[in-house]
Amino acid sequence: MTRGRWHVVAVLVGIVAVLAAVGASAEAGYGRTDGTSATATVRVGVVYSRTGLLSAYGAEYIQGLKLGLQYATKGTNTVGGKRIQLTLVDDATDAAKAVTATKDLIGQGYKIIVGTTSSGNALQLAPLAQQNRVLYISGPAAVDAITGMNRYTFRSGRQSYQDTLAAKEILGRGVGRKITVFAQDTAFGQGNVAAVRNVFGTRGHTVSSILVPASANDFTPFAQQAKNANPDLLYVAWAGTSAPAMWRALEQQRVLGSVKVTTGLAERATWGSFPTGIDFLSHYVSNAPKNKVNTWLVNQMRRRNQAPDLFTPDGFNAGLMLARAIGRGGGTDVDRMISALEGWQFVGPKGLNRIRQQDHALLQPMFQVRLRTVNGRPQAVPVKTFSPGNLQPPVTPFK
Repeated sequence: MTRGRWHVVAVLVGIVAVLAAVGASAEAGYGRTDGTSATATVRVGVVYSRTGLLSAYGAEYIQGLKLGLQYATKGTNTVGGKRIQLTLVDDATDAAKAVTATKDLIGQGYKIIVGTTSSGNALQLAPLAQQNRVLYISGPAAVDAITGMNRYTFRSGRQSYQDTLAAKEILGRGVGRKITVFAQDTAFGQGNVAAVRNVFGTRGHTVSSILVPASANDFTPFAQQAKNANPDLLYVAWAGTSAPAMWRALEQQRVLGSVKVTTGLAERATWGSFPTGIDFLSHYVSNAPKNKVNTWLVNQMRRRNQAPDLFTPDGFNAGLMLARAIGRGGGTDVDRMISALEGWQFVGPKGLNRIRQQDHALLQPMFQVRLRTVNGRPQAVPVKTFSPGNLQPPVTPFK
């Protein structure tokens, strides 16, 4: 073979090798994650509840975030030649502190903010994202108003409307005419009241509410109100460390057992405080989804004698979304990062997710579960999976 022909063959072989490497490293659409030395560092501000009422949720979220990045970058924490550096800031579940922290991070030049755990806090941060043209990916905050807030704001978890649609699927026709929502007087609680009215109130049901101050310690008067309301269905929407005391008050006032109750299954630490006989709607329990991402997550945490909890997948999704945005937008071009996320379909711990382009709702599966006691400990038993297509909140165009 002549020297010229050898040269052509060598070039072709080189091109094939490069294309193969690019194809392998672009798995899941994140960008290059092959361990190549980073040419720059992308700083990501993480505002979350390390302390405060929702600190348990914050811990789950952060652990999931780090594991999601580990999964997406194959352990390198690098994508598209950029090393991802997380700056963690505690908002103490306080909106004013969350706003101050976010403004400080933006002032330092951060183009990406993720978090928070609190719905009220997230509602304060989303407008800041638009005003300063930074990418914001909210955390476990479930309030519906985050969806469609602005094109700079995304969410990595579910929203209250999806909870309520899952409850509707579970209850079927056995709802009754009279529904009372028992919730905290917070953005999360008020959002649940609105979602229940939108889903059930439009179908001929009468919906009322009992809103409990977030600072309350004695829940007896509110449990008595629930008993006096005598609803056909008590829809309980609760978050934080006060849940066990709230359930005790409902039990002591003999609300439980006399009224049909539906609620979301909270984090593992609270399972022992729930009454029996409830079919729970579930955002996530680790033994419900069947996919390779969830299997990887469960195995990783098992090695540490841990298990994924309620909001671990929200953090994990945020890690996947960060890798996607930075891999396609470099961490500095906010418009390109937004375009990379809009319409993106990916598998997270819960299963198949899709970011709806029109309003950035995160379409995702939900679950029905029951609790049973095994060797003196409560365990979640998955009953049914509800597909994302059956749980779509109404489209909320950007303001």
